[in-house]
Amino acid sequence: MNPEQIAQLIRAALPEAQVRVESDDNTHFAARVVSREFIGKRSLARHQLIYKALGERMGREIHALSIEALT
Repeated sequence: MNPEQIAQLIRAALPEAQVRVESDDNTHFAARVVSREFIGKRSLARHQLIYKALGERMGREIHALSIEALT
């Protein structure tokens, strides 16, 4: 997977989100996601929404993902 593919998956689950994903090796990724969906949610719940969007790819094609989830 590449950063744009991951960003597209997140945008599909959170259509109004601003999403930026970066990677140096296409295995370890850093995502910055800004969404109204996160309002009133704790950090863990925000991360869970993103993990849900990526599904089984986490731990497989995506070895590691650092997440910054903001409102």
